[in-house]
Amino acid sequence: MNVQNTAELSNATKVAADWWRGGVIYQIYPRSFQDSNGDGIGDLKGITQRLGYIASLGVDAIWISPFFKSPMKDFGYDVSDYRDVDPMFGTMEDFRDLLDHAHAQGLKVMIDLVLSHTSDQHPWFSESRASRENAKSDWYVWADPKPDGTPPNNWLSIFGGSAWQWDSRRLQYYLHNFLTSQPDLNFHCPDVQDALLDVARFWLDLGVDGFRLDTINFYFHDEQLRDNPALPVDQRNASIAPMVNPYNHQDHLFSKSQPENIAFLERLRALTDQYEGRACLGEVGDAQRGLEIMGEYTSGNKRMHMCYAFEFLEKRALTASYAQQVFDQLEDKAGDAWPCWAFSNHDVERHASRWRLDDAAARQHAVLMMCMRGSACLYQGEELGLPEADVAFDDLQDPYGVEFWPEFKGRDGCRTPMVWAAQDEQSGFSTGKPWLPVSDPQAERAVDRSEAEPKSMLHHYRRAIAFRHAHPALMLGAQKNMTQIGTVLTFTREDQAEEVFCAFNLGTERSEVILPGWNWRVIGEELGGVAGTGTVSLGAAQFCLLLREKE
Repeated sequence: MNVQNTAELSNATKVAADWWRGGVIYQIYPRSFQDSNGDGIGDLKGITQRLGYIASLGVDAIWISPFFKSPMKDFGYDVSDYRDVDPMFGTMEDFRDLLDHAHAQGLKVMIDLVLSHTSDQHPWFSESRASRENAKSDWYVWADPKPDGTPPNNWLSIFGGSAWQWDSRRLQYYLHNFLTSQPDLNFHCPDVQDALLDVARFWLDLGVDGFRLDTINFYFHDEQLRDNPALPVDQRNASIAPMVNPYNHQDHLFSKSQPENIAFLERLRALTDQYEGRACLGEVGDAQRGLEIMGEYTSGNKRMHMCYAFEFLEKRALTASYAQQVFDQLEDKAGDAWPCWAFSNHDVERHASRWRLDDAAARQHAVLMMCMRGSACLYQGEELGLPEADVAFDDLQDPYGVEFWPEFKGRDGCRTPMVWAAQDEQSGFSTGKPWLPVSDPQAERAVDRSEAEPKSMLHHYRRAIAFRHAHPALMLGAQKNMTQIGTVLTFTREDQAEEVFCAFNLGTERSEVILPGWNWRVIGEELGGVAGTGTVSLGAAQFCLLLREKE
């Protein structure tokens, strides 16, 4: 083999190992994707049946929300056995089959690891709560009450109320940042860290391509259990919890995002790096310091590969000024961070409804995501342009929504079943009664109808994803010269071979944009991009993309 071929092979290997960098990840919420056995709940076999559809989108990977054994108080995010599949979703053999078929289709598989807490039905917690002296007595966060019997400090749960629950066996409180049935693990205990790394090793050995790490900044708590300070009213932000939730009244300095977390993340990355081509995607839940933490957690090559914060999952619309503010802040606080952007997921209102986007604006936002520096996450049904479903109170399953109804309706509206065939029973999701009702407005955008319409949102997303992959500058290049011109956001993406100029009118008023000089050509017209030379006039939801190839 000559030197040139060796270099080409080396580059190809590096590209394969770095598939996540600039990649597009498709999130699957398994309960609601495809039911294969008629019980009304999606399962692993159902996902396997639909892998051809997912591959046809052109995405690089799938992220599957938790399918581990669980009492399902929080629909799988309360794990009772990290090493087995809940019978609701199938068997380990079903997962191995899914993994094999996904890899055969060219899809990477990431699974959702929930390490910050377990179910109260996990054997670890059963042993820990039995006494103060047993081998796992310090595996969870236990604390004595104050002299008056009240909780040890003022920390609050995201699901409402105190983050402390009294346990009559140990006569102590235990910490739960979420439901009372989700006790927090004590990461200050080395045995806990080792046990969780063994869990990660189990799935890596099985062949998964990486992890989405739930609430990654919640792993460690302040050992001194210091009270969180109050947050000024003008700084309260509903990006992590709805405004009706008192959780927004605190600056969570001590209940999460502790400096000790860095060392554990480096241990997890070191383990992951023992396996070729694996990646870690962290969820950063912090309304005040999300971008800063994202940068801290992805800095260098010893921590997480990528993280996402909640800036573009907020209710706040994605305007040109806000987008520039987010990217300027990211550059200022974490210039080498590798973000992974999402507009929708299983925890927030679908962005088509949240931002009140018409189809033209939704198409434009899809192209914008494919042009931004970082990786991208799409949530099942996003490619169909699905709006948020309206779920009646009597049909609610989400305890979060039940707690804060009607001011906050919970997360069920974004978790309703995927719509595959408009005229079929339950829109092709199941032959039985689904766990959440199928949305009629969503059914009008079902996959079969979308496939038959060449101008549908589905085909638009395929073109947008293909466009991203066709331009290395959009996948891996630097992002430069971001400016806001009225309601228009402009920036360039650049690598060694090409430069892409992007202009997006994210407002409602028409605006004139001066285009860069010579040697540029219009691209993206198949996506609806506007052609222009010199100056271009962009109306609401319009955009212009130009390419300059370097010699």
